Amino acid sequence: MSGWDWNAIYLTCFGVGLLLSLISFFAGGLHLHVGHAHVHLHAPRGLKGGMKHGASPINGFTLMAFLCWFGGAGYLMHRANVLGASLVLLFSALSGLAGAAIIFWFLTAVLMKGERTLQPEDTEMVGVIGKLSASVPLKGTGEMLYAQGGARRSALVRSDGGEVIERGAEVIVMRYVRGVAYVKRWDDFEHGLLAEKQEQQGLGRRD
Repeated sequence: MSGWDWNAIYLTCFGVGLLLSLISFFAGGLHLHVGHAHVHLHAPRGLKGGMKHGASPINGFTLMAFLCWFGGAGYLMHRANVLGASLVLLFSALSGLAGAAIIFWFLTAVLMKGERTLQPEDTEMVGVIGKLSASVPLKGTGEMLYAQGGARRSALVRSDGGEVIERGAEVIVMRYVRGVAYVKRWDDFEHGLLAEKQEQQGLGRRD
């Protein structure tokens, strides 16, 4: 270890961590397109989904924090020349782990505290009731406004029966195919349910 240039190693780690931090900050997160190159930092597959809020302790932010703290602490301690190279390396690694742990705590306890993992039923379209903001013409598409997951959303719609549906009509989604919701008037759907229920009751009485 005595033959290595530890000052250069520590400074390189610090510089790489700082540079990646600046890039991620100005790029709006760890998802950056540069020309045709695609940079996206991933955590190991085995750790994904196993932590609270779905965050892995090994991610781009914690890796950058580790490099910065490891390199910065290592350079300062090595320049002070009060500890041997092995002890400096050990304390630098512990400093890097401490920095990464602080960043991970901040991510999960502060930034991601109100987030939750979406379940399939949170985005299920079949059965959703909404109101047409644009009428559905014959064999054409309109637009439906609806509420889902605490947010107001819109969707392209077609008539499930092929008829014209006027703007402002309340509709229910019968099926959802390739980004288009096929809807039926809520009144027609409700009347159909009532008729089916009455028919079943009538058959039950005959039996």
